[in-house]
Amino acid sequence: MTGRHDICELTKEFKPERRARVEARKAELRAAMPLHGLRKARALTQKALGEALNVNQPAVAKLERRADMYVSNLRAYIETMGGKLNIVAEFPQGTVAITNFAEDFSNATSE
Repeated sequence: MTGRHDICELTKEFKPERRARVEARKAELRAAMPLHGLRKARALTQKALGEALNVNQPAVAKLERRADMYVSNLRAYIETMGGKLNIVAEFPQGTVAITNFAEDFSNATSE
């Protein structure tokens, strides 16, 4: 081998405290992930996701780069990967789930 080692070999001597820190960091990284990272973690290509969404691959690439998008587009992206989109507001006193983003706006009325 050319200086490469299996990760298990590198970490087998870690003390329990260090293992706990590593696991906590892994959980943090999994909890906050950009869309393209989420897609890759789900082992999906942009092309495959685009086919499922009925859009082309460049449209998926553009969606993944956007900082601002429609909730419906984000929901479709997440649900196509098998997930469910929840929108939560965080306050110092606690969190609140935002529920007024209905699945179907076709029967919605404006106020």
